[in-house]
Amino acid sequence: MQALYNFVAGTLNTVAWIYILLPCVFVGGLYYTIGSGGVQFRRFGYAMKNTIGKMFHKHEAKKGEVTPLQAVTTALAGTVGTGNIVGTSQAIALGGYGAIFWLWLAALLGMVIKYAEVTLSIRFREKDAKGDWVGGPMYYIKNGLGQKWSWLAVLFCSFAILASFGIGNMSQANSINGSIKGAVTAFAPNFAEVTAIDWVIGIALALLTAGVLFGGIKRIGSVTEKLIPFMSILYILFTLIVIFGNIDMIGECFRKIFVGAFNPQAVAGAGSGILLKNAVIWGLRRSAFSNEAGLGSAPIAHAAANCEGPVQQGIFGIFEVFVDTILICSLTALSIIISGVDVTFGEKPGSELITSAFSTIFGTKASALFVAFALMMFAYSTILGWSLYGTRCVQYLFGMKAVRPYQIFFCIIIVVGCVSPIDAVWDIADTFNGLMAIPNFIALFALSPVVFKLTKEHFSEVDRLKARNHAA
Repeated sequence: MQALYNFVAGTLNTVAWIYILLPCVFVGGLYYTIGSGGVQFRRFGYAMKNTIGKMFHKHEAKKGEVTPLQAVTTALAGTVGTGNIVGTSQAIALGGYGAIFWLWLAALLGMVIKYAEVTLSIRFREKDAKGDWVGGPMYYIKNGLGQKWSWLAVLFCSFAILASFGIGNMSQANSINGSIKGAVTAFAPNFAEVTAIDWVIGIALALLTAGVLFGGIKRIGSVTEKLIPFMSILYILFTLIVIFGNIDMIGECFRKIFVGAFNPQAVAGAGSGILLKNAVIWGLRRSAFSNEAGLGSAPIAHAAANCEGPVQQGIFGIFEVFVDTILICSLTALSIIISGVDVTFGEKPGSELITSAFSTIFGTKASALFVAFALMMFAYSTILGWSLYGTRCVQYLFGMKAVRPYQIFFCIIIVVGCVSPIDAVWDIADTFNGLMAIPNFIALFALSPVVFKLTKEHFSEVDRLKARNHAA
């Protein structure tokens, strides 16, 4: 068993993330950037105007559909979470300050990859027996590549289901349990010794999840459209206060990032053990882990959107990566670096770095309480997002009859996550999370002409209408 664990969590994890996902993000991002005419750059203003500029307008969604806002917040629910807080901290600790530069680079390429995923998801989606829109990599593999590629769709769904129990469930539930106990322990130290609390938190969290999950995609969307904007704005405000509280150090902060991107030891110290390879790998890896561009998960949520067409929803993919990584991850990184907190390079941290950064302004107890609350809300939203991903994959493989048993089992596993040490589960699930990218990128490369054609047609029409309006 130990040998099997070492293979899955070690060798297979390295192959999936380092030798497959990261090169695919880099090569695929460049390929799609060139093929789409740099849509994430040239059409960035259009994307922001037609996402954040319109997403809060009143939209009516029909049966089996969700509004564009609900679709993107459900997708963000699966991405905005511990990766933005803990993942960014780990990028700095393991890759040095310069890892943030590579995190930004991966996000810029990830924008167009997520755009392509969402565009294909809408283009090849279909209605299920209940009349709900369903889509994602398994459907654009089946409907885009044909039945002879059905094995690839099965492979994707199998990896996604396994990942849903670890990355999307047990690890998040354990984080919620730890954050609640950590916050209370800051005020009542003996609280952590009460083991029955683990069961109480686990059962309560399972019941809360069941109440939302059993209501279907529309109920998940209605919860995430309130939870994600609220928590994101609150977290952003806290980080901005820390940054402006140390604004005189902003120049030094960016110097550390850009110098560290190519010469990590120049800012981390010769004894830090941080090499250029570490900066590149951990920056790219934590970016992909945070925004999930290329993994194929978010398109499953976007498939249910009530939208005008593939490209109209695809631009939400650009917005999604921008918010998740360029905005929230960057603010986490800047808060840690600009506050001057000590970083133990080479050791994988939890939430202590961002908590220390916040404590320079808000004090230790208030910071611990807020970080615990933020992690709890973000982790819960991730559970909701991944519950949908797992449900759709089970539905694809086994039909509607298997959905409710999966959902019940998913909720039971939440309790297990709260009461169990799950380091091994996290490592194994992280591997399956990375393996999802293999079938997804095969489809992305094979179906790239479809994305390029849809993009060209849509923006040609946009430019034509703009020219006509100017002439009038």
